[in-house]
Amino acid sequence: MLVPCPSSPNCVSSRAADNAHFVAPLAVSGDPGDVLRRLRRVIEGMSGGRVVTTSDTAVHAEFTSRLFRFVDDLDLELDERTRVVHVRSSSRVGYWDWGVNRRRVEAIRRALATESPNATAH
Repeated sequence: MLVPCPSSPNCVSSRAADNAHFVAPLAVSGDPGDVLRRLRRVIEGMSGGRVVTTSDTAVHAEFTSRLFRFVDDLDLELDERTRVVHVRSSSRVGYWDWGVNRRRVEAIRRALATESPNATAH
């Protein structure tokens, strides 16, 4: 289960109820295991991205910024019934993220769609 975003503007989530924090989930198709494998490849190919833990339905990753070495957390949760991956990306410290977490989710969405012709942008 994805943890709700704090009130600060340094987090986005597909489960957020407010527009400031909401980001659309990733629409996916194909074998669930393949979806998570593709997501892991996408994350590992991104600057500062590192997959920390995985399960049959979830991925937890960390992204470390180059300059100040800040760490952001990314959590992905596959919902096989609705064919989406719910997402939460959040900064660990600070108040503002200058849109970094939202841009990261959108970059993952684009990369996932590019990597697999069966994946679609939501």
